[in-house]
Amino acid sequence: MGLYLVFKYIHVLAAVVAFGTNATYGVWMALGARQPESLRAILTGVRFLDNRIANPAYGLLLISGLAMLYAGHLSVGTPWIATALGLYIVAMALGARGYTPTLRSQIQALESGGPKSEAYRRASDRGRTLGLIFMVIVLIIVFLMVTKPALWG
Repeated sequence: MGLYLVFKYIHVLAAVVAFGTNATYGVWMALGARQPESLRAILTGVRFLDNRIANPAYGLLLISGLAMLYAGHLSVGTPWIATALGLYIVAMALGARGYTPTLRSQIQALESGGPKSEAYRRASDRGRTLGLIFMVIVLIIVFLMVTKPALWG
């Protein structure tokens, strides 16, 4: 097995872990909405999953993807790779500058005003919107990685 395949295995595994973890957030939030007494534990659990599981896996995705470029003698200028890398940068910025601070605000609003407060509702709505945008971007990246559309003939 060549080095490229080792990096590809790590890359795919990191994608499964990162995206799979993120995909559960909506389920956790829906459960929290139905069980407000559990909401704080759910939100702190989502924050833990995001900080300790999903985000490190996204970091490993970048490292393993760049390693695949090197090992496979691929060009970052290849359209599907460049597009996916650009979308990755957008997604990571959205997560770091949007979703993570919003989740923090959501937890603070819950602690200060409860789940029925206007501040909590605004933070929750913003988190849901940012989460959906993030997931759509990631799905586009996965599509590009799997189909490699520049190779379509």
